[in-house]
Amino acid sequence: MINVTPVILCGGSGTRLWPLSRTGFPKQFLCLTGKETLFQQAALRLTNLGNADIQVAAPIIVTGEDHRFLASEQLREIGVDLGCALLESVGRNTAPALTLAALAAMEGGADPVLVVTPADQTVVNPAAFTFAMQQAVAEAANGTIVILGVTPDKPETGYGYIQINQADANTDVHAVRRFVEKPDSSTAQAYLNEGGYYWNAGMFVLKASVWLKALKQFRPDILQATQAAWSKSSVDDKFVRPGKAEFAAIPSESVDYAAMERCPGSSFPIKMVPLNAGWNDLGAWDAVWNVLPKDDNGNAHLGDVLTADSKNTLVHATSRLVSLVGVENLIVVETPDAVLVADKTRSQDVKHIVTQLQTTKRKEHSLHRKVYRPWGWYDSIDEGGRFKVKRIQVKPKASLSLQKHHHRAEHWIVVTGTAEITNGEKVLTLTENQSTYIPLGEVHRLANPGTIPLEIIEVQSGSYLGEDDIVRFEDTYGRVKS
Repeated sequence: MINVTPVILCGGSGTRLWPLSRTGFPKQFLCLTGKETLFQQAALRLTNLGNADIQVAAPIIVTGEDHRFLASEQLREIGVDLGCALLESVGRNTAPALTLAALAAMEGGADPVLVVTPADQTVVNPAAFTFAMQQAVAEAANGTIVILGVTPDKPETGYGYIQINQADANTDVHAVRRFVEKPDSSTAQAYLNEGGYYWNAGMFVLKASVWLKALKQFRPDILQATQAAWSKSSVDDKFVRPGKAEFAAIPSESVDYAAMERCPGSSFPIKMVPLNAGWNDLGAWDAVWNVLPKDDNGNAHLGDVLTADSKNTLVHATSRLVSLVGVENLIVVETPDAVLVADKTRSQDVKHIVTQLQTTKRKEHSLHRKVYRPWGWYDSIDEGGRFKVKRIQVKPKASLSLQKHHHRAEHWIVVTGTAEITNGEKVLTLTENQSTYIPLGEVHRLANPGTIPLEIIEVQSGSYLGEDDIVRFEDTYGRVKS
């Protein structure tokens, strides 16, 4: 029996899919194809690898501190247990992330095969994915490093390539000859003409101990620094936080640069299994258009959309009707607080808009109008100079932190459900159409003791209404700072 531990690398911000993808809610947590998010699709693909010879453990995820509850809630929604969540205080690329996962997987003396995949990819044919990955697992169980290579169908310049040993052309597992950087268009076309080249999808299969040994040989500085951060880890249920200062000191490097590209010709055998499963990394909006179903005019539309005499368009409407007349090759993405209109051939350049948002410190870079929290969500539906109106939903049996504000008072009106409200020394229960007032500086808490979602309208008033005007005293989700 081969013991497998899935490792899902859940970092990244997906800036080229703005305005849907933002740093507070990046693309891996979005439903772009199908009913599940990209992260959920990745988790389901990996947990379905088991057969008579392969036993699959609960997945390890590596993600940022800000996304821990989002990731764990999305796993809960699809019925997948979380092994542990390794929380990065800062981004350090994929080599340190995989090293953390290997150290976690080997706790207690185990040495499973790690099946490592990004969280933001999609495949059209899950059965073909499972078949290829099971081949890779069987090979990796013998101590080989295995990488998945996507069979190219066009001269793509946005991916790195893997060249295999042509002498292995009649087998299902190929020796890797070399890795090559992202080519220009003529070089990419030459790769397709020659054959034996595959796209590097960033998916790896290898034993945990093999990765640590390879890193020790090629990048001992990364290994030692990550081990130092791991030794200072703190554990909160299934959340594991490496030492913050130690983790920040780790050199930032990708798995490819740190080790994989150095393996061909070394003492670490590396092989490739072809993946023919309709893979796409959905790196930009034109890639999303490619994988979505289209009408007879090549239009792919999600949401409330009407068109007349338009061709080859992508429209993603979130909150209102979007209509197109007489246009071609356009991308239109509508959210409650931002709209993107772009030429489909310029999808990669959306990142320039994101850069402007960052430079001017606009909130549309990081947060949507609707913000998800571990207890539910809030939607900022209106605001002015000294007021803000929010619609707030609290999940059954969940509660916000016990808190106070220095600069604002709040009025709460219950719309549906039952609210248990701590307001200073008083604890009261309110139901539909009832309301209460929280004076400035009063310690308070909102909880949902019921079995259905609680919704309230909150009206804030005061001199400053920023989200950082919160002093927490108690919190179910560990957000109280010492």
